This record gives sequence, structure tokens and C-alpha cells, in this order.
Amino acid sequence: MCGCEKFIDMKKLIYLSFVLLVYCSPNQKDAAATYRTHEELVDFFFRWREFQKPPIVNGLPDYSKAAMQRQHNELKNWLQQLNAFDTTGWPVSQQVDWYLIYAEMNGLDFDHRVLRPWERDPAFYVWFFSYPSDVPAREGPHVYGAIELPAFKQPLSQEDAEHIRQQLLKAEELFQQARVNLTGDARDLWITGIRSVVEGASDLDGFAQSVQMNYPGLAEAALQAAKATRNFAEWLKEQAPSRQGPSGVGKENYTWYLRHVHLLPYSWEDEERLLERELYRAHSTLRLLEHQNRKLPQLEKVKTGDAHRKLLTDGVQEYIKFLDEQEVITVHSWMKDALMEQIGKFIPGDELLNFFYEIEYRDPMPMRAHHFHWIDKAREKIHPQASAIRRTPLLYNIFDSRAEGLATAMEELVMHAGLLENRPRAKELMYIMLIQRAARGLGGLYQHSQEMTFDEATRFASKWVPRGLLPAEGSTIQHEEQFYLEQPAYGSSYVIGKLMIDQLIAEYARQRNDRFVLREFMDDFTSRGIIPMSLLYWEMTGDKSLLEKATSEAGTTF
Repeated sequence: MCGCEKFIDMKKLIYLSFVLLVYCSPNQKDAAATYRTHEELVDFFFRWREFQKPPIVNGLPDYSKAAMQRQHNELKNWLQQLNAFDTTGWPVSQQVDWYLIYAEMNGLDFDHRVLRPWERDPAFYVWFFSYPSDVPAREGPHVYGAIELPAFKQPLSQEDAEHIRQQLLKAEELFQQARVNLTGDARDLWITGIRSVVEGASDLDGFAQSVQMNYPGLAEAALQAAKATRNFAEWLKEQAPSRQGPSGVGKENYTWYLRHVHLLPYSWEDEERLLERELYRAHSTLRLLEHQNRKLPQLEKVKTGDAHRKLLTDGVQEYIKFLDEQEVITVHSWMKDALMEQIGKFIPGDELLNFFYEIEYRDPMPMRAHHFHWIDKAREKIHPQASAIRRTPLLYNIFDSRAEGLATAMEELVMHAGLLENRPRAKELMYIMLIQRAARGLGGLYQHSQEMTFDEATRFASKWVPRGLLPAEGSTIQHEEQFYLEQPAYGSSYVIGKLMIDQLIAEYARQRNDRFVLREFMDDFTSRGIIPMSLLYWEMTGDKSLLEKATSEAGTTF
């Protein structure tokens, strides 16, 4: 055999190896083939989640233009495989799992087509989080691999300390990549992102101090990361004057995202009307309550740490007792533990400008109701979902209509069930909380419609919240409106999710010929996982219409 023939044979061998690699890969399947079982869907889900992650190069996620383009190009194949599932005859709960993957795929597509946080949002690159999230996963888009300190058992083990140290040492290289990737022109995202990066450096300083005695090497790595973070912030400030473009995604994109990622049957315009209605209803109710309570003294804020601790401890005990005795939900001992763990440190002074402290320092009950978040999180840990798909927190904050919707709904639900009958002034606080959520949500909508800048949205929300409890320069509205700009659909989810729970209760009771048992409903509702409200509505009523309305228009564009 001549050398030329050997070369030709070698080319054939390479080609055949390539074909086998492509068609035998666990991530590939003939588009004409059909999947038929839920077990196959679960396997597919975990392979999809591996694909969804950015490629890892030298231990860091690669968000370069080339890497992101490759990922987006390959997304169509994953949708084809998802559509190859024949769900005929599956129980509704298993069909719902299919839609969860469908929503995540649309979320990744939207990230590539519209949001592009790796290009537009400096806050995307925050590398260290010292505080826990009260929902299934960190709110907003964030770089893959960021250090979630609350995920590590305290005090840190030697192994965990070394893992965190190694991750912190990658900060400088991450920020070098960010300097290349951040080519976007979104001004408000850029300016608010600088603040997030600076706050990240301060968190690292505090962490370094906390571990200095036991892990000096970890403390040194944290200080190095803090320095790299501040250098990155300085670069961002230098670049800021050149960023002058809009940050919102526009009404059409917002509506697409609502329907095909968060699976909500609404448009941008629908949400504006619904939030306005709740804003005005809550205001009107507040004024009538103030009239009813006009002869009662106003609630005063606690002034000492001991008083604060007693107020909140007594509040948790009273709240849990109420849930049990009034048969609101089946109460377990871990529920009280979950709420007690969230009694934070007392921070005195009006300089806080924190809306939620203004509420709970006056009466503990409104925030204890909203803190159903922590009961949710404990339940997911103690009684995990049977479905492996639902056990895994959803991407793109797709859980928001359920997570934030229930936490918000619990406020009025327990109030109307009798929680505040001996606390008439606390009822006023409940409606002030609803007012601020509606106002915040409208600010988020107007940012995305590009009718308001970030600063205008914070002032808009502030002007609607009574008693000066939500100042425009305060930490609460400043961070919330930034987050809503980063994550479409979230700002409105508190109120929209609550309204969808109202709709579910109405249909649930109607189907039972007006036999509505609150504890039965709540136990059923909370047992199904933290998934979009349209899917829970379908599961609990058999009515798929909300989901069908959400997905009736063309969904995927890739």
C-alpha cells in the first residue's frame, strides 16, 4: 500500500470516528426517534442542565462571544429532542415536568437573544454572596460558579475552606474576562452594576475578617479577591460615560418572556392594569382602616436589641400557633425552627432606609406571613419532591409566581383568616406592604417598557408608598428596582402570583361545590413544588387553559 492510500484510509478512520462520536453521544438522539417515558425525561433533564452551563476553561466559565454563539446554535437540537417526547397518556404531573424543561430552554434562548447579561450587566460577574436567598435559587442572572457562602455548613470544614479559597483565587482572571465580554450599552444596568460590584468587595472584606483566625490562607485569598473586585469596579467607572443606551427589554420582549419562560397568561399591558388595580385597592383599604383605627395610638418601632428579639420571638410563636389552631396548614415542628432562624440582628437608626425593618420593628406579623418563604425552603429540604426535575431549583427564576406569589398571598390570607383581629394597626401595615409591592412592580414594568429610567422608577415607587416608608434613596427600592431590571417578570410576580392564587382558590372551591377546607388546600398546594402558577392551576383543577393561553402564540425562536 502506498503512502497516499494510507493517508486516505486514515482520513476515513477519522471521519468514521467523528460520526460515531456525534451519533452515539449521550447528548444526541435521532430527531425522528421518540421518547416515551418519564424516566427518559428525567435523564434528558440532567443532560440538558449540563448543556445549559457555560463551557469551563481553566476552571472558569467561558462567556466569550464565540462560546455563547456555539451554545445558542446548539440549542435548536435540544428543543428537537424535547419535542420528540410522546407524553400521550402521561399523568398531568409528568406532563408538567416536560413544560418546566420547555420553559428553561426558552429562558436560555431569551438570554442569548435579548438579555445577554454577560455583555450588558456588570453585576452578573459578582463572584461572592455572603447572604442566603429566600427563594429556591439566587435571584437574577449570575455568573456560573459564583461562591454561595450559605451553601456551606458553618463553621467551615477544612475541605470547604480550601474549595472557597481556590474559587476566590480565580476572581482576577474572571474580571479580566468580564472586561472583554462587557460590550453592552445598557446605562442603568452598568451604573447599578458598579454598586453591586463594590458591595461584593465589602462582603469579601467582612468574610476575610471572619475567617482570619481559623483560616488565614482563606482570609488572604478573600482580600486578594476584594482587591481584584475593586479594581474591576474602577474599570467599570472609567467605562461608564460611554454607556448611554436603554436597559429595558421592551414591551414585546417582556410579553414573550412572561408567556414562554415564566408561563404566565399575561402581556405587559395586562400586568400594568392588574398592578394598578391592586395599588389603588390597597390604598383605598388602607385609608378606610386608618379611619376605623383613628382613635388608636400609632405603632412605635422597637428601640433596643432585647426588645427586638422578644418582639420577633413572640411573633413567631404566636404565628405558628395561629396556623395550627386555625387549621390554616398542617404544622410541623420544623416550620417554627425555619422562622426562628430568620430572626436577624437588630440594627438601630433611621439611616437604615430599609422598608421591611420599618414594618417588622413595629409589628412582627406582616413579615412573619411573608416569611412563608423559609417554610417553603425547609419543606424542600425535609420533604423533597418525588420528581427529580422538581427537586432541582428552576433556572431563570421561573419559580417566582409561586414563590413570591404565595409569600405575598399569605399576608392577606392569614389576615382574613383572623390573625390580626387583636392587632388592628398591623392590618394597615399589611396593606402598606401590598402597596409597595404593586408600586415596585409597576416601576419594573416601566423600566422594561423604556418609559422610565432606573432613577425615575425608584421615585415613582417611593411616591406611592405612604408615610415615607420607601424613600427613593433607600436600600430596599434601590436594590429591588435594579434586580427587576436585570430579571424581567420578577418585579410583578409578587402581585401577579397572588392574584393567580386567588383564581386557583376560586376554581378549587367551585369544583368542590363550595366545600373549601383551607388546610386541605394549603397542604395540597404546598406539596407540589415551587413551579409556575399556571402549571399548579392545571395540576390542581385539571384546567390547562392558563398554560394554553400563555403558550398559544409562537414560543421558541431558535
